[in-house]
Amino acid sequence: MTRKPIVRTKKPQIEVKEKLTLWVTLMVSATLCISVLAMVVSFMLGLWAKEVDNGEIFKMISPAFSTLIGGMIGFLSGIKLSQNDEKSKCKD
Repeated sequence: MTRKPIVRTKKPQIEVKEKLTLWVTLMVSATLCISVLAMVVSFMLGLWAKEVDNGEIFKMISPAFSTLIGGMIGFLSGIKLSQNDEKSKCKD
C-alpha cells in the first residue's frame, strides 16, 4: 500500500523586482499626473489674472513643463523597455 503524494500547485509568485518596478511605475505616473494638473491649473489661473502678464507665465512654466513631461516619459519608457529586455534574456 503506497500512497500517492499530494501534488499541490503553487500560485505564480510575483518576483520582488517586478513588484518594485510596478510600484515605482505607479508612483512616477501619479507624480506626473499631479504635476501636469498643477501646471495646467497655474496656466489657467495665469490667463485670467489681471495683474499677471500672460507672456511671463508661459516663459516661466513652459521649460519646466517640457522638462518634466520629457523626463517622466523617458523614465517610464526606460523601465518598460528594460523589463522586456530582462524577460527575453531569461528565455535564452
